[in-house]
Amino acid sequence: MAEIIRMPEVLAGATEAAIQTWLVAVGDAVGVGQALAEIETDKATVELSAEIEGTIGRLLVRQGDNVAVGEPIMVMTALGEGVDAIERALAAAGAEVAAPAAPEPVATPAPAPAVPAAGAAASPVQADGGRLFASPLVRRLAAQQGIEIAEVSGTGPNGRIVRRDLERHLSAAVAVAPPAAPSSTPPRTANSKTESADYVLVPLDRMRKAIARRLTESKATVPHFYLVADCRVEALLALRAEINATSPRRISVNDFVLKAVAGALMDVPSANAIWNEEGIRQFSSAEISVAVATDGGLTTPVLRGVERMSLSAVSASVADLAERARTGRLKQHELEGGSFSVSNLGMYGTSQFTAILNPPQSGILAVGASRKMPVVDANGDVIIAPVMTVTLSADHRVLDGAVAAELLAAFQRRVENPLTMLT
Repeated sequence: MAEIIRMPEVLAGATEAAIQTWLVAVGDAVGVGQALAEIETDKATVELSAEIEGTIGRLLVRQGDNVAVGEPIMVMTALGEGVDAIERALAAAGAEVAAPAAPEPVATPAPAPAVPAAGAAASPVQADGGRLFASPLVRRLAAQQGIEIAEVSGTGPNGRIVRRDLERHLSAAVAVAPPAAPSSTPPRTANSKTESADYVLVPLDRMRKAIARRLTESKATVPHFYLVADCRVEALLALRAEINATSPRRISVNDFVLKAVAGALMDVPSANAIWNEEGIRQFSSAEISVAVATDGGLTTPVLRGVERMSLSAVSASVADLAERARTGRLKQHELEGGSFSVSNLGMYGTSQFTAILNPPQSGILAVGASRKMPVVDANGDVIIAPVMTVTLSADHRVLDGAVAAELLAAFQRRVENPLTMLT
């Protein structure tokens, strides 16, 4: 039976995304897990993978076009099914876009703008009457960068302007730009930064706008409260040095932190939960979002089943997710879900900070750098020891103060007794 594939909600709260690249064509046979398309979201470019096997019957969206979450983007057919099955599936779904995403016509002069075909985005018209094909996403980015879209050469189907063309145009403009002549007006650079003697104004891109919207929404609608703990880490640092002396893979302090968080969530299962309008959803596994800084902003791929992973497996998985986050190669499911987040700024020398919750998650742990401090040992003597300060931000709708305190205490116990993370 032919099935409609719809634009997924790749990131929580997203309302639309763009098909950056189709990785399949009509007639291709695909299996479960095969990559179908690269989808561009506010924060990343991710791969959409097939959840069923079948044959690509029809592509409903052109590369570069923005599509609302939940809208049809393709039809997959079973063995032996043809056009009739596709039409029935589209009719049953009430799909408005039923035309195949065929290559767009080559731009030619015309006395008046042509009506775009079903599913095609309206495009600007050149001075000679020819239609200039570029996706809404590319046109918006060009406007943000101060670039005339007519100046960009398209390499997409039949000369369509895609995002890589705009990026190539910007790079070339920077490379060949002559020295600016003296002027009484602030200069405009290729990336549309507005400069003056006192400031540089950098335009907001989609990712920065999305981060601003999500974090403002979180602070405005989620009742945050914060708990702080100082963790002695001399035993952890000693064990890490011992492991790294023989291990083929280097283990970081953050790998220990993730294992400690996972263990604490298993120790306090009522804290391993997220907010849902229908109720509080409790998880049986530690699904931890790891904050990764990229050139465009922050993204949070999810590490799943951390409580069952070894330290070396955690290290390898985090490195892989971080590398693919920075190169825009994360898959859809790797950005979905998560019951808890960890944000570590210790490697930058930050001693302590508080983090904003990532809804619908109910907790995020902000991890600072370890530093030498005076502490009182078990004998009552004051000694100097390395201490790591962590701050738990919690959603009071899900976590009461006592539960959050219990979770933080469980984390502290595991960090200060790191052998518990080797079992």
